[in-house]
Amino acid sequence: MPESPSRPSALFVCVHNAGRSQMATGLLSAMSGGAVEVRSAGSIPASQINPVAVDAMLELGIDIRGERPKVLTTRSVQASDGVITMGCGDACPIFPGKRYEDWKLDDPAGQGIESVRPIRDEIRARVLTLLHELGVEPVELTA
Repeated sequence: MPESPSRPSALFVCVHNAGRSQMATGLLSAMSGGAVEVRSAGSIPASQINPVAVDAMLELGIDIRGERPKVLTTRSVQASDGVITMGCGDACPIFPGKRYEDWKLDDPAGQGIESVRPIRDEIRARVLTLLHELGVEPVELTA
């Protein structure tokens, strides 16, 4: 993602904004130490965050219980330097000059913690790569 005069920003988008995009948001926020502005949204937001995703994140010491699924808006896309989609298909608006990346990840919806941990760990690895691309030194997670 291009460097902006202020801190870089990223928007994570999936259909329900209840699992993958919320885990990615929590990880990027924690691992960037606040150096990256992070947003998330869904094309059809769920009523609440996936409780198994919450549990998987708590294992890393990241608390996403206070988050709520949000609807994807044109404004949130325009306000972000880069947009990372996770299975939202054509629901994500495209704007010239934005960086788009699609992370193909299993959907944690309806899965137990044993299935969600590898999804979380894959997101963590991709967030590390993203931080390196942004030139942001990752913060070590303590858990």
